[in-house]
Amino acid sequence: MARPLPIRFTELLQLTQKEIDLQRWPTNNNQQSSIGFNSCTLESDHYVCVRQKISEDATPEVIIINLKNNEIIRRPIKADSAIMHWDRQVIALKANQRTLQIFDLAQKAKLQSANMNEDVVYWKWVNETTLGMVTETSVFHWKIFGTSNSSPQKLFDRNANLSGCQIINYRVNEDDKWMCVVGISQQQGRVVGAMQLYSRERGISQAIEAHAAAFGTVHLEGAPSDTQVFTFAVRTASGGKLHVVEIDHQQQNPVFTKKAVDVYFPPEATNDFPVAMQVSQKYRLIYLVTKYGFIHLYDLETATCIFMNRISSETIFTTAPDSANSGIVGVNRKGQVLSVTIDENTMIPYLLENPANGALALKLASRAGLPGADDLYQQQFEQLCAQGNYQEAAKVAANSPRGFLRTPQTIERFKSFPQQQGQLSVILQYFGTLLDKGALNRIESIELVRPVLQQSRKHLLEKWLREDKLECSEELGDLVRIHDVQLALDIYLRANVPQKAVAGLAETGQFERILPYAKQSGYQPDFAQLLQNIVRVNPEKGAEFATALANDENGPLVDIERVVDVFQSQNMIQQATAFLLDALKDNRPEQGHLQTRLLEMNLINAPQVADAILGNDMFSYYDKPRISQLCENAQLYQRALENSEDHTAIKRNIVRTDKLNPEWLIAYFGRMSLEQSLDCLNEMLKVNIRQNLQAVVQIATKYSELVGPNRLIDLFEKYRTAEGLYYYLGSIVNLSEDPEVHFKYIEAATKMGQSTEVERICRDSNYYNPEKVKNFLKEAKLTEQLPLIIVCDRFNFIHDLVLYLYQNQQFKSIEVYVQRVNPSRTPFVVGGLLDVDCDESIVKNLLQSVDPASIPIDDLVSEVESRNRLKLLLPFLEGTLASGNQQQAVYNALAKIYIDSNNNPEKFLKESDAYDPLIIGKYCEKRDPNLAYIAYRKGQNDLELINITNDNGMYKAQARYLLERADTEIWSFVLNGNNIHRRSLVDQVISTAVPESTEPDKISVAVKAFIDADLPAELIELLEKIILEPSPFSDNGNLQNLLMLTAAKADKGRVMDYIHQFSSYDGEEIATHCIEVGMFEEAFEIYKKQDNHTAATNVLVEHVVSIDRAHEYAERVELPEVWSQVAKAQLDGLRIADAIESYIRAGDPNNYNEVIDIATRAGKDEELIKFLRMSRKTRREPAIDTALAFCFARTDQLSELEDFLRTTNVADIESSGDKAYEEGFHQAAKIFYSSISNWAKLATTLVHLEEYQAAVDCARKASSVKVWKQVNEACVSKKEFRLAQICGLNLIVHAEELQDLVKQYERDGYFDELIALLEAGLGLERAHMGMFTELGAALSKYHPDRVMEHLKLFWSRINIPKMIRSCEDAHLWPELIFLYCHYDEWDNAALAMMERASDAWEHHSFKDIIVKVANLEIYYRALNFYLQEQPLLLTDLLQALTSRIDVNRVVRMFEKSDNIPLIKPFLLNVQPQNKKTVNNAVNDLLIEEEDYKTLRDSVENHDNYDPVDLASRLEPHELVFFRQVAANIYRRNKRWEKSIALSKQDKLFKDAIETAAISGKNDVVEDLLRYFVDIGSRECYVGMLYTCYDLIRLNVVMELSWRHGLTDFTMPFMINLMSQQTSTIESLKKDNEERKAREAKDQKEEDNTPILGGSRLMLTQGSASPMPNGFAAQPTGYMGH
Repeated sequence: MARPLPIRFTELLQLTQKEIDLQRWPTNNNQQSSIGFNSCTLESDHYVCVRQKISEDATPEVIIINLKNNEIIRRPIKADSAIMHWDRQVIALKANQRTLQIFDLAQKAKLQSANMNEDVVYWKWVNETTLGMVTETSVFHWKIFGTSNSSPQKLFDRNANLSGCQIINYRVNEDDKWMCVVGISQQQGRVVGAMQLYSRERGISQAIEAHAAAFGTVHLEGAPSDTQVFTFAVRTASGGKLHVVEIDHQQQNPVFTKKAVDVYFPPEATNDFPVAMQVSQKYRLIYLVTKYGFIHLYDLETATCIFMNRISSETIFTTAPDSANSGIVGVNRKGQVLSVTIDENTMIPYLLENPANGALALKLASRAGLPGADDLYQQQFEQLCAQGNYQEAAKVAANSPRGFLRTPQTIERFKSFPQQQGQLSVILQYFGTLLDKGALNRIESIELVRPVLQQSRKHLLEKWLREDKLECSEELGDLVRIHDVQLALDIYLRANVPQKAVAGLAETGQFERILPYAKQSGYQPDFAQLLQNIVRVNPEKGAEFATALANDENGPLVDIERVVDVFQSQNMIQQATAFLLDALKDNRPEQGHLQTRLLEMNLINAPQVADAILGNDMFSYYDKPRISQLCENAQLYQRALENSEDHTAIKRNIVRTDKLNPEWLIAYFGRMSLEQSLDCLNEMLKVNIRQNLQAVVQIATKYSELVGPNRLIDLFEKYRTAEGLYYYLGSIVNLSEDPEVHFKYIEAATKMGQSTEVERICRDSNYYNPEKVKNFLKEAKLTEQLPLIIVCDRFNFIHDLVLYLYQNQQFKSIEVYVQRVNPSRTPFVVGGLLDVDCDESIVKNLLQSVDPASIPIDDLVSEVESRNRLKLLLPFLEGTLASGNQQQAVYNALAKIYIDSNNNPEKFLKESDAYDPLIIGKYCEKRDPNLAYIAYRKGQNDLELINITNDNGMYKAQARYLLERADTEIWSFVLNGNNIHRRSLVDQVISTAVPESTEPDKISVAVKAFIDADLPAELIELLEKIILEPSPFSDNGNLQNLLMLTAAKADKGRVMDYIHQFSSYDGEEIATHCIEVGMFEEAFEIYKKQDNHTAATNVLVEHVVSIDRAHEYAERVELPEVWSQVAKAQLDGLRIADAIESYIRAGDPNNYNEVIDIATRAGKDEELIKFLRMSRKTRREPAIDTALAFCFARTDQLSELEDFLRTTNVADIESSGDKAYEEGFHQAAKIFYSSISNWAKLATTLVHLEEYQAAVDCARKASSVKVWKQVNEACVSKKEFRLAQICGLNLIVHAEELQDLVKQYERDGYFDELIALLEAGLGLERAHMGMFTELGAALSKYHPDRVMEHLKLFWSRINIPKMIRSCEDAHLWPELIFLYCHYDEWDNAALAMMERASDAWEHHSFKDIIVKVANLEIYYRALNFYLQEQPLLLTDLLQALTSRIDVNRVVRMFEKSDNIPLIKPFLLNVQPQNKKTVNNAVNDLLIEEEDYKTLRDSVENHDNYDPVDLASRLEPHELVFFRQVAANIYRRNKRWEKSIALSKQDKLFKDAIETAAISGKNDVVEDLLRYFVDIGSRECYVGMLYTCYDLIRLNVVMELSWRHGLTDFTMPFMINLMSQQTSTIESLKKDNEERKAREAKDQKEEDNTPILGGSRLMLTQGSASPMPNGFAAQPTGYMGH
């Protein structure tokens, strides 16, 4: 049998199965694994945090995996490092090595952020709230929780021994007094560890050589407190050591001896060293993990090595303690998350196998409560007791694992041991040892406390309770209560004894704690009685307690009315009010009577309180009519109205406006109907109009829209109150749009003499009827006519106003109107006065009295002009000018007057700038066109001027105006082709306007206009007029350019003449334009004239397209740049040889790229070599040297190529080699790659040259996957399998290449070679899961007989899902089931075994599998399978599945198939579950088998069946035993008559008698008794009298005895009955005499007691003995109370 391991090793998770790639983290152009020290972090056993970037273009992400539920969180985060909190969803991120941020993922909030001054090289959580960070020079702590905006605090500087080290860990002990930084570095071919241990209190550091370290605590024997220790491990050149030393020694503790033990490393693990260390505080063990995946277990106190083994083939690069503090969790480079902890069931047996570890086993079992050492402890305990070494025996019992010796029997044994002289008793020594170790259990606590209290050492009890050393219980509390009630209360609370705890709280006056405790404990005391007592003693506390009871979140705990009764019985109105206010705050309908009661008591006793309650609108369900009447009696009229619906009562109260809040009254009317509101308003005005008018006006104003202004106006007019109407309408008139409202307001204001308001409304209102108001104001005969003037002015009743005022001789009012009201209406007033033939002097005087600036002159002129009285205004206008008024209308009017009177108008029009030229021009068009031209020219009214000059043939004037105006838009308008006057105008422009002009800019505008109008002929004519004739513009270059450009466009034949005739033009511009229009010879002539040879050559090459002419021109000018141009043209024309010759004549290598490209593609290698040799003389370019080298390769000049490569060059040799390789020049490629030692490509080239051995050697030097792949393919194709295997071993270690390699071998049919390759690879250090899996797949295809052996050896390293598919394809069913089992796919394993039973089924294996499946349906499928295939083993299977299957379903299933007898043992086994289906099946089966004994036991012990049905089925059975069972069933179900009848039928009289006795019914017993008498069975008669003695009436017995002669048989019954009666009478007599004696004694004492002061009236004087706080003790059940 295999030796049990002391550890449990579990794979919690495989990261690669969570879409985390092992080879996808690009850094510095390298592929780094996403699962490594820098990208994967593990701070606890809650979360694994991985940073991953799938590709260069992908977004980096952080993957967080919850190890407790496998939940995955993905966040797109770009960070250098990410670590999760121990157990919260809080992540710490580091970016750019210095920026730190902390985020709460659950709350989606940032908690903290900081920027460091130097790079953070390592960080981790050191406790629940703090991050530890190590920089290049220092160590910081950063408190994250509990503070806001905190910053990292520096603790200490790094020691010099850590310089150049990679920091791999940072540890802090529990009290934050000791810190340790661990780093490693490469020195002399090995990894050296360096550590800095720092004491925070002393501020000093110590440098230590170590690879891993941890802090822990041990408890030494006899020590009052724990000892802190520091442990570290190191692997030096000479070997490994583990050290355990004490830190912070406590004086009261014994000294801890320093431990140093060797750490064993296997010989093959030469470079192995410790990488992680964790201390389990639960077991006080050290877990040490090494780089090569070995785990070492050491005892922390003794440093004894307990276990060592390898748990991982890959490096475990990070570890953390588990949450139970019992083991460790780690991650290796394969992505496995591993958990290691001790196996509690095997640890002690494992240690005991080595006798040297016996003491350690005992100590560990005691310390951690581990099983396995109980027998040793029991044996040791008995031995010590037998020896009389009671003190040691007490220690052994106290330290026993799981306290299995701490029993009442042990206590009794210690009590029985004699006390040794000078020492404590054994039992006290035992208790002392237990107290030193920890807490006592219930029995131990009681046994210890009893003698302590007897010795009055209560302080010890208090100390133990504070230290939580005692287990509190009800018995302990009862024991302590006699001595200290408060202490007993504390014990009751801890022990959760609610009834006694409540009594203690009440007894000690802690009323406020009663309710919270009762809710916490679920106990329901009599709260009403408690409250009554509290109120009697402390009313304030009583009110608080009552409120708490009523406001409980689960509903009131006491009847509220009963509480109110309690308060009212004590006349505590204030407390009752406060309580009800709080209790009724939810305002529920069912509390209406309580709301009424609350208001009644306060309306009668404290009306102001009731007013406040009603004012806060707290309640809605009280009796409102009753409360309204009480409010009226208390003169709270407002509250009475609020609660009244009686209209009569409302009218009675609402007239008391002096007692009502005005704002409330206004709001109250909003609750009434329209008719009620009007009725109440009418009542208020009717009862006391003087008192209530203001309130009525306010109400009417508020609800004017709802009631309607007309009704309210009628109401006010009914009581003839103009004042009310005025104030009401005044409040709404500004918001109303009703014309009647505005008119009535004007009427009321007029009656009230409010002329200012009349004026305001007439001026501002837009809603009154102006005609109606105008007529009213006329009839009102106001002394001040301003309102009438305003109305007529606003609504244009000017004529009516002037007529009214003129007829009434109110000229002053007319002046007021035009002067003060609206001077702008003066023209219409003047017109009106002229219409009524008013004297001109009056009109002139009126005009003189008005400010001219406010008169619209245009309207005035229009009004007067329409009446042919314009000269009337001349004095007014001249006076207006004289006063400085510069209005344009004045000048317009004067101009019209001067024009009509012919008073030198031309002078006025030319000199004056104030008139409107457009208006005056229009005015003059029909009168004098010349005057109109002057006006339009002055105002630049272009269109009007053009129209009038065209209409009157004034082209010369128009031409001068256009040239002077110089406006391109106007020129465009007049030169438009649709203008019939264009030719006449152009003639005048050329002949008159242009010769007269001396301004070049205006001439340019004209020329541009001709160009834009597309008039080339006219433009040439114009330009020749300007240039060819002597003028200031003859040598103007721009005009020459324009002329030549125009000619090139309109008349190309003139251009060549212009080229030779002109000299001031821009040659470049003209030549460019000639090229654009196809005049290439003219362009060539211009460039040649200007000696621009390059441009001239370009014309020949690009446009004339004559390379020969260009070649001749180049020979004539003989310029390098021209030769270069010709060479480029020749090259473009693919005249490559000529082009290269021209480039050589030009000495121009600049276009080498194009020459190389074209010549190479054309195969002109010899010519290209010449060009490249010329180019190398002046240029050192990689492209030139590369091309030259490749030309040598293509022309097979390999010797020249080797010479060239040996000389200094800048050629891109690798690209040349690549090109030579691609084009098949493999010898040249070999020379190229050899010269640069490119082994990868050289190997590939050698493959093509069939030099395979050399190719393998080069591939080894190249160490490239691609090269290995190519060489492997070549070797396989040539069947060089030895070399192919060498290549393959370097490929299969790369998981991504393995599939392609396997497919290649399988495609070519080399199956054995593939298997040999994979088997050879299993021994490699980099062997991975894919290799083991592919080997298994290959074996399943080609050697299925070897698959099981392979699986058993390597199942833990195989990709099981993939291997499962392979086994399915190969029909390897046992192997498939093996894989399912090791992959925990128990469901599939069971299904597969059933489906392939002939090949894979085995009963014991199937039993082991079926109990582990998760799908319950498989259980029933398995049962069907066994029923069909293995029915004899069905019971065994059911036995294994009993606890997992639905028994009822199983029974139904087998009933359906009629196979119940097969499962009888199973049914009997599960029948104790008392399921109805099982009972029915068992009973049916027993009936069928006629097993009445078992059936009787079944029905008696299992009652879950249909008794009536079963009994009715048994009743007609042919066997009497089954009928007896039926009678018993009837009896058990109290069907007495049926049971007795069935027993009588079978003459089972004993059963009948027992049934009658059990029934307890007199009638049943007496009927059976008479039956026995009737059948003459005297024996049964006597048996009845004996058995049913208490149920038979005496008279019945005497009657039967007398009538049937049974006196002798009845006599024993009678004797016994008389004896019993006699003893009863004697007892009653004795009790009566004793009672009389007590009464006589009590009467005598009462007679001797004084009348006054001798007795207590409990209702007034309280209890006989005073209680604490005056509170009577409550019934608790303790000690009979």
